[in-house]
Amino acid sequence: MTTPTPVAPPPVSSAAVRPPRQVGRRRLDPVYYVFLVPALLAFTVFVVGPALIGIFYSFTDYVGYGQWQFLGLRNYTTLFTDPRIIASYGFTLGFAVVTVVLAQAIALALAVALSRRIRFATALRSIFVIPLVISGIVVAYVFNYLFSNSLPAIASAVGFGPLESSILGDPNLAWLSIVIVSAWQTIPGALLVYTAGLTSIPSDLYEAGSLDGATGLQQFRLITLPLLTGFIVINTVLGVKGYLGVYDVIVGLTGGGPGTATSSVAMTIFSGFTGGDYAYQMANATIFFIVTVVISVIQLGVTRGRTVRL
Repeated sequence: MTTPTPVAPPPVSSAAVRPPRQVGRRRLDPVYYVFLVPALLAFTVFVVGPALIGIFYSFTDYVGYGQWQFLGLRNYTTLFTDPRIIASYGFTLGFAVVTVVLAQAIALALAVALSRRIRFATALRSIFVIPLVISGIVVAYVFNYLFSNSLPAIASAVGFGPLESSILGDPNLAWLSIVIVSAWQTIPGALLVYTAGLTSIPSDLYEAGSLDGATGLQQFRLITLPLLTGFIVINTVLGVKGYLGVYDVIVGLTGGGPGTATSSVAMTIFSGFTGGDYAYQMANATIFFIVTVVISVIQLGVTRGRTVRL
């Protein structure tokens, strides 16, 4: 028996071991620049430019016109000892926390209720989203009339003393009116998000939970809430962002009163622009921008990785 002679492998050409040819970067279509450049230019001219100019004037005594002098950090140091500014930050942050919790709880409850097989569910969803399309200032003026006239009249008729006078004139209760109106206006948007989240949850999970003997509350806690985590995060982030800049609702309801009890940071800044405190309120606006960025970063850090699970 003869041993087969091993066959030598074919010689490897230099072309076979040559590294692949690097493909050059694809050139962008010039049409991209046609749409991108004007948008960046407009953003720079109308947003970035005025913001930088305002930050510069925050270091001066500029009142909005005429001459000015450089003051350094005097405006910023005064802000931290100004009771009115501190009170506006306290009111704004407290209002944002209370309203976002109230609005999200009601919106989630309504979304869960409307997801059940009940009569007129579609019609009710349409009715509940009506506040979303009404201007905030219009809503505020309507509720101003209700809180000032209708509610006291009803309270007087039934003999309920605490509400016989308008809560808008009570420094301890006026903030409740702003919370109620702001929540009433923003609940529809959160309701739509939660409704979309509920429809994405497979019904098989609830059927399996029922077979295992889980009650409705247990299914909500163990199935619904975990699968809605991403949607709750979205609504919370959007809610906090909107409530920190609340302005039109306060103008229509209380005008910042009684006194300055319901004056938000945004309202304080805008009133200063027309009251000769341009540089001072620009310093306030700069601080408020930093606070908003810090809150956004904290929110992103806490909610990182909590994506919407379908």
